[in-house]
Amino acid sequence: MANTLKFYSKIPQSVRNISTSGPKSDAWLSKIFVRKIEPTKESHSRMLSDKEVIYALQTHNYRADSKKPYLNNVNNIVQWVASQDKLKDSAKLVGSWVVNVGDQDQALHLWKFTGGFNQIDIFNELTDVNEDYEKLRVEQGKLVRARHLQYLLAFSYWPQILLRETKNIYEIRSYALKPGTMIEWGNNWARAINFRQNNDEAFAGFFSQIGRLYNVHHIWCYEDLNKRKETRESAWRSPGWDECVAYTVPLIREMHCRVMVPTEFSPTK
Repeated sequence: MANTLKFYSKIPQSVRNISTSGPKSDAWLSKIFVRKIEPTKESHSRMLSDKEVIYALQTHNYRADSKKPYLNNVNNIVQWVASQDKLKDSAKLVGSWVVNVGDQDQALHLWKFTGGFNQIDIFNELTDVNEDYEKLRVEQGKLVRARHLQYLLAFSYWPQILLRETKNIYEIRSYALKPGTMIEWGNNWARAINFRQNNDEAFAGFFSQIGRLYNVHHIWCYEDLNKRKETRESAWRSPGWDECVAYTVPLIREMHCRVMVPTEFSPTK
């Protein structure tokens, strides 16, 4: 709740004071239009996130016949990063997953860089000149069909990332928003997240800084698919959840859902 209040304090008054004027019978009309946001002198990143932590999300499409050697390659890269004194306290793998439902032959790896973009610069400088890392990068290039990297910030109102120790499945719901709507998305989800914490399923929430812009990623954690079904149905029974959904749907250009399972070397299970 403290993070939620902290987030609200950074939102312009015009955004926080949302109302549907006019007759009650016309109230539903307000839910199908994107509400206007007043100009602000603060960047979206400052208003939505207050952490000096950058997350890197790697999305790899590996060759269908190369899953095992590909995962072995990624594991070797993880071990190499852990062995570097310059990166020991700043670059850490948070989660590593293989897509089970959605894009087949795809893996996602989430890295955490403590110290902001300065630490990413150090990482890039080190990997650009290290021969062992270059060999691993060349090897990976022969095992994948496509790669994409995004630098992300965590939403300030989202619960702190906690690594899971028992076996779970993860769902990443990715949204491409209309440019200029990120603040409104955050304002609505600062309230909506309260409906999705009963079963501790909220794992992480991010918005993009570099890569595909106006992208949002929500990562949820469940025991299994049936638990996912029960949890989502429970949210719809909560008064107020439907309103949050109605306000955010018009902000979306495209949405994408993938169910993932952790790799053997993933820190979160």
